[in-house]
Amino acid sequence: MGIHYDYKSTKGNKLMEKQAKREKKLAEKKAKRLAKEGPKKKEENKSPILDPNKPISLDFLTNPNKE
Repeated sequence: MGIHYDYKSTKGNKLMEKQAKREKKLAEKKAKRLAKEGPKKKEENKSPILDPNKPISLDFLTNPNKE
């Protein structure tokens, strides 16, 4: 019956340990994924720079890859 008396006093610590373990696991997965996709991801994020002197037309908004 010692477990029952001990349960509430250690519950908070166990939950914090579980959360830390879960966050560590997620961080490792994220680091692994970024290492795997790293160079490709940076190249894809380049967006065309808009000319501030040129007006934005409806055609450009609906089909930006036309040019």
